[in-house]
Amino acid sequence: MKFARCPLFFCLLFFFSVTSVQADVTIEIQAGEHDRTATPVKLIIEMGKGIESGPVKIDFNGSEVTGQICELGLESLRDLGVAADPAKQCELHFILPNLPAGKKVKGTVTFGVSAKTDKQGFHFEDKKGLYTDLILGDRPVMRYMYEALDTSSKERIGETYKVYHHVYDPHGKRFVTKGAGGLFPHHRGLFYGFNKISYSVDGQAMTADIWHCRSGESQAHVEVCSEVTGNVLGRHLLKIDWKGKDGKPFATELRELSAYNVEDGVMIEFASTLKTLVGEIKLAGDPQHAGFQFRGSQEIPDKTAAQTYYVRPDGKGEPGVFRNWPNNKDHVNLKWNGLCFVLADQRLTCCYLDHPQNPKEARFSERNYGRFGSYFEYTLQEDQPLNLNYRIWLQYEEMTVQGIDKHSSDFVTPPAVTQK
Repeated sequence: MKFARCPLFFCLLFFFSVTSVQADVTIEIQAGEHDRTATPVKLIIEMGKGIESGPVKIDFNGSEVTGQICELGLESLRDLGVAADPAKQCELHFILPNLPAGKKVKGTVTFGVSAKTDKQGFHFEDKKGLYTDLILGDRPVMRYMYEALDTSSKERIGETYKVYHHVYDPHGKRFVTKGAGGLFPHHRGLFYGFNKISYSVDGQAMTADIWHCRSGESQAHVEVCSEVTGNVLGRHLLKIDWKGKDGKPFATELRELSAYNVEDGVMIEFASTLKTLVGEIKLAGDPQHAGFQFRGSQEIPDKTAAQTYYVRPDGKGEPGVFRNWPNNKDHVNLKWNGLCFVLADQRLTCCYLDHPQNPKEARFSERNYGRFGSYFEYTLQEDQPLNLNYRIWLQYEEMTVQGIDKHSSDFVTPPAVTQK
């Protein structure tokens, strides 16, 4: 895979200068209304003498945790807007061990503590032209499937017309997601797209289906814009073209996938910015074939679909009882949804966490074969890109409403952290 620079986001590849001088920064964290346990925290800090990319130490009254400094990510650039300055700003990431609701704590960040990332940190391994694995220590976490469209046969078209991410189980032993083939082959892994797209080129009306891709459409990998590795966070930013029936791009996407070094599960964050290349584009679809979706392993429909159930903010559902918009008119704008399924005689729960800043009305769909998610309608304009942010939490065993609520609160209203 060629790690080329994205012209519009060249600043993401800024590499911080290395210095042997240590620098200390004081930070304060406020838990807010929720108890915090193993919660990812991010702080944008100003670059200064002695601040370098890589691992740092954070001392909370004698209790020490590892942090990580890296360049500004897609979410930070969007939040900062014109105030973003990658030459002077960077991100500090760490996992907050424990902080009760209503409490606050101060910590001292020490930079320049090590020239190397711990061997148990994240790294990427690429199978050129096919896929890239993100690995934590020796445990794979997710795989980016990016093979170029192959039109040599109908089967190869079906295998290569879209890009997506596989998710490994929390032990890194197998995929919990489905790839090409199997029941409903257009569903696979973590995937994002729309099946009802309309736009015009030189006055000619055009339609596209970036889901089934039956008429020449495709979602194509262009380049890797940046990769971040360390003890806390593994992240890559990808440029992806959305191509119409004529094979020409009508929109381009920056898609960022981040994984966190947390215990007892897999935490992946999905961020995306989609921009038009042809003027106004109308994005629409249906709950089964549009938006951001998770599709579980083919083993679920083959063997265990009868054991699938969902956990929702209003309680635990029953196997065989599934909600889908529009038949369930109130199955919209959920804070989260939880899929509980069985693979290899072990039960897992996948939590789909929505962000309130994502477009609404978010229309949700559930299926017993392990596909769930939501979509919305949106009109893309040159001055109005589509920005999205979701988080996936995957663990073994069943989860309660309260347990999923905790992850939702950490995502939507994280602890407040300030630099002193």
